[in-house]
Amino acid sequence: MAQTVTYERETKSVVFQGKTIVLENLTPVLSPKEKEQRKKEIEQRLYEVFSKYGDSFH
Repeated sequence: MAQTVTYERETKSVVFQGKTIVLENLTPVLSPKEKEQRKKEIEQRLYEVFSKYGDSFH
């Protein structure tokens, strides 16, 4: 069964080079448990990338 994901919408209008541009950010609304799980996944992937390429940043 597919779970329905709801999103929190944040909209801002900015002027760039005389034109108005509308920026829209959608953030998924997650339970605290889901947020923590996603955070751990992101941290693990970032660690893998930086540990793999860390020597090239010196």
